[in-house]
Amino acid sequence: MGDTGLLAPEEVEAGQKRLQAVRDGLGRVILGQDELLDFVCVALAARGHVLLEGLPGLGKTELVRALGRLLGLTFGRVQFTPDLLPSDITGGPILQEEEGRRQFVFQQGPLFANLVLADEINRASPKTQSALLEAMQERHVTVFGESHPLPDPFFVLATQNPIELEGTYPLPEAQLDRFLFKVEVPSVGQDVLQAILTTRRRGQPPAIEPALDREALDALFTAVDAIFLPEPVAEYIARLVAATHPGTGVEKIASYVRYGASPRAAIAIGEAARAAALLAGRPNVDFGDVERVAPAALGHRLVLDHTARLEGVTPADVAGIVLGAVDPLARPLPKDVS
Repeated sequence: MGDTGLLAPEEVEAGQKRLQAVRDGLGRVILGQDELLDFVCVALAARGHVLLEGLPGLGKTELVRALGRLLGLTFGRVQFTPDLLPSDITGGPILQEEEGRRQFVFQQGPLFANLVLADEINRASPKTQSALLEAMQERHVTVFGESHPLPDPFFVLATQNPIELEGTYPLPEAQLDRFLFKVEVPSVGQDVLQAILTTRRRGQPPAIEPALDREALDALFTAVDAIFLPEPVAEYIARLVAATHPGTGVEKIASYVRYGASPRAAIAIGEAARAAALLAGRPNVDFGDVERVAPAALGHRLVLDHTARLEGVTPADVAGIVLGAVDPLARPLPKDVS
C-alpha cells in the first residue's frame, strides 16, 4: 500500500485482473446475463452469499457449477425437496464399530464444501431451511451440542423459483437477511437463444479451466479488504438504510414498508461496494458503487405492507424509491454551528 493507506496502483490492477478473470470465465458459460455475472463476482469478492431467483431452465445451476470450476473449490449440491431433513444437509452421527467398541462418529453432509449450491431452496420446509442459518452466519454447524467448523472460504449460492409457483415455501426474513444479494435471473432474448442453439449441442457449456488458485483467491480477498471506504460514502450508506424505515420522512415509505432493512444491510452494502470498486479498478469506494449494489442488497431485506402488495409495488421498487429520495451529497448540518 502507499503512504495514503490506499492500495497502490499495481495492487489495484492485480486485484481487478483476478476478479475480471472470474467474470470472463463465467461469461463464457452463461450468455446474455452480464448484470447477473457482475453481481455474482462482486458477492464472491465480498465473501457473501447470493440468492438467485428465476424460472427453471435459465442457467442458475450451471452458473454455480461454473463458479466452482473457475475457483478450484470443493463443491457441494443440495436439491431441496419437501421431505428433506436438516440432517440431510448438515450431516449427523453414525454408529460405527471400531476395535470392538461401538461409538457415534460425525458424518459430514454436503454443507461441508467451499461452495454449496442450495438448489430450489424454497421447496424445502421452513425447518430444513433454518438449518442453513447458523452455517451462513457463523460458518459452522452444531449437531447434538457439538460444533463443527465449515471449510474456509464458505459460500452459499441458492436458487429459488418464484413464490407464485406451486410447492414453494417463502424464505423467512431471518434467512433472507443472511444473503448479501438477491438477484433476479431474467429470461434471455432471441439472439442469446440462437447462440445457445448454434454453439452448444444439447445445451452443454464449453469446458473452462480454473481462473484462480487458493493463493490468488486469498490475495483477492486481501485487496477487497484494503479498498478505502470514505466517511461521506459510509454516511450515505447509513442514510440509505435508515431511510427504509417508516417515519424517516421518505415519501411513500410509511405506506409501503412495515419493517425496514437491518444493520446487516448497511454492512452488506459497504462490503459489496468495496468489491465493486475493485472490479472497476479503483482503490476507494464512491457513491456510484453504493448506488450500483444497494438495490440487490436492500430489496430482500424489506418487509412490505399490504398496501404495497395491493398496488403491485415490489421490494425492488421500494429500494429505487429510497435511492431516488436520498441525496448522496446532502449531509445534515452540525447541531452546534456557533
